[in-house]
Amino acid sequence: MTDRLWAPWRMEFIRRERLASQGCVLCEYVGVVPAAGSLLLARRHHAFVVLNKYPYNSGHIMIVPNRHVHDPAQLLPEESHALWQLVTDSMAALRQATRCQGMNCGINLGRAAGAGIEEHLHVHLVPRWDGDNNFMPVLGEMRVVPEGLDRTWEHLAPAFLSLSSDPSF
Repeated sequence: MTDRLWAPWRMEFIRRERLASQGCVLCEYVGVVPAAGSLLLARRHHAFVVLNKYPYNSGHIMIVPNRHVHDPAQLLPEESHALWQLVTDSMAALRQATRCQGMNCGINLGRAAGAGIEEHLHVHLVPRWDGDNNFMPVLGEMRVVPEGLDRTWEHLAPAFLSLSSDPSF
């Protein structure tokens, strides 16, 4: 008998992969105002913070430049500064909201490096706790994410509220 893991949310991801002509999924957030249901946590003139729709762990966020570029070398100096300032500010907000014991920070450049959205640069921040990666990945070859995206947004939003600048950008 084969064990089954039901993950109906994956179908949206699978279909999006096949329908690349839909455009960039991260560019869809440019101009969106942070609000419940949007996954967007903060917006600034050159960058924004959004929950990862397919998280590695609860609280997994991405910091994304507004301009559609795939490589950090393509950023203008002011965009690079703004992106990294928002990464730093987001680390503090994540620590405040989650009381995490550690954090992963990284960029995957290109499909070979693990980028799921390789056409639009983004920085991952993943809060971590001792014991959050228990026996499931080893024995069950699966991760357990213990909180839904709507609840994660509600939990993180108060800490990220002060990070947004004028939402009219």
